[in-house]
Amino acid sequence: MNDVRYTDDHEWLRPEDDGTVTMGITEYAQEQLGDIVFVELPEAGATVAAGEEACVIESVKAAAEIRMPLSGEVVAVNDALADAPETVNEDPLGAGWFIRVRPDAPDDLAALRDQAAYDELLGTL
Repeated sequence: MNDVRYTDDHEWLRPEDDGTVTMGITEYAQEQLGDIVFVELPEAGATVAAGEEACVIESVKAAAEIRMPLSGEVVAVNDALADAPETVNEDPLGAGWFIRVRPDAPDDLAALRDQAAYDELLGTL
């Protein structure tokens, strides 16, 4: 996953071949939250702006809002999380993805952290 980008808030974003971007939370984020018991996702077709709330996660420890790092249209949501939110804990970088977005400005992805920069951030926490 060399092309995956990361935010300072521990979301990951993976560009897909069709120009969309898949988003979820990192291994670190799910460890900090603990057992995830609920995930609220936006509707497919919704338009989200960078900085807006995109998803809500509830765990046994806390509730967390996931803010969009990119503006765009939500083209797909991981409906499986409604019945199995624990998938985020089990496979945060795979089956535990949240949404897929068609970004308004795909080049904005390059401004986010690459793997080395994200590893550096983790080393300071």
